[in-house]
Amino acid sequence: MAAATGEDRTRTDAIRRRWTLAVFGYVALEGAALQMRGAVVPVLRETFGAPAWQLGLVAPAGTVGFVLLVAVVGAVAGRFEAHRLFLAGIVGTGVGLLAMGLAPSFGLFLAALVGRGVFSGIGRGSDRPLLSHLYPGARGRLFGYYDMAWAVGATLGPLAVSAALRLGDWRLAFYAVGVAFLPVAALVRSLPAPDVGGGDRPLDLAGLRRIGRRPEVLAMALGILFTTGVEGGLFTWLTTYAEGRFPGSLATASLSVLLVAYVPGRFAAGRLAERVGYLRLSLALAGLCLVAVGYTFFLATGLRLAAGLFAVGFTLSGLYPTLLAHATEAVPEHSAALNAIGLVAAAAGIAGVPVLMGFVVDGPGIVRAMRLLVVPLVAMVLVLAVLATGTDGGSTGP
Repeated sequence: MAAATGEDRTRTDAIRRRWTLAVFGYVALEGAALQMRGAVVPVLRETFGAPAWQLGLVAPAGTVGFVLLVAVVGAVAGRFEAHRLFLAGIVGTGVGLLAMGLAPSFGLFLAALVGRGVFSGIGRGSDRPLLSHLYPGARGRLFGYYDMAWAVGATLGPLAVSAALRLGDWRLAFYAVGVAFLPVAALVRSLPAPDVGGGDRPLDLAGLRRIGRRPEVLAMALGILFTTGVEGGLFTWLTTYAEGRFPGSLATASLSVLLVAYVPGRFAAGRLAERVGYLRLSLALAGLCLVAVGYTFFLATGLRLAAGLFAVGFTLSGLYPTLLAHATEAVPEHSAALNAIGLVAAAAGIAGVPVLMGFVVDGPGIVRAMRLLVVPLVAMVLVLAVLATGTDGGSTGP
């Protein structure tokens, strides 16, 4: 009996590792697909003759369907099999990318982008909750590694577009990444349903209001809103700020310096999450990021600016997964709903802050706009400090 139990445990662990590989593979490819979207915008004008106002529709076209389906998946979690939802998200995301590459007109490119966003919402709405239930004792670590995988893909996505352009056709990048989803889909198709215990419980409106009032969930939503607001501002305006501050073509590379720092930053956050405690780590990262942003945009010049940007990326990158793990530990039976809240808050932050900064750029200028990034960081430190006063400060990490 003991031998049989040991064999069963070994088989369960092997299946769990394969599920983890599938989740990480999917999110890395999805990160690449997301960052390819921005990298290809300049060449779309040449290919389709699209005016600037139409090119401006690329970002919202990819976001609307994503946010809507993430929210839907969070609402229906526990009523549908997560295995099938995740598989549908993988296949649909890959097919959407292939359709974007095949699109003969800009209108059809946008339509394919909307479709890709819909299926990405299904996939991203399902994948992190799977990890949450597969690793209930190590959510902080696995969430950090999950976002590290996304960062690796996000860094490689623009490089795939650059490589395709060198070969003479931007569409090759979409074909290559679209096809890369097929092995991940085949792996998930071959796996038995994951052993996730009871999984997510169905959530009604009263339950949503109940968990929405929890301080951990409120802190997560506000913290992610502020964190991703800073990210959105950096992703949108950093290269503009870097012009004239970095030599020549290195201005464009300033964003790469920031993104590259996400990989070790999220790895470190994952390693420290259970040791330090989710709340302590979040507060420490927010405070260090505030210092890094202050140094980078108030004091740094030349190559010191690059060092500052790396420090900003390193500290900023660990906040999202750690905040989400903190809230999920408080309400683990509703992982999908919390994942949806986090992703919707992230979409609002990424979309909203750059627009507000744009008004400042047009007025006082880019320097003032970048310095204003300290405001959401100060707000986040205050929110986390208030939450810490009502707990032991460590938090919900095991």
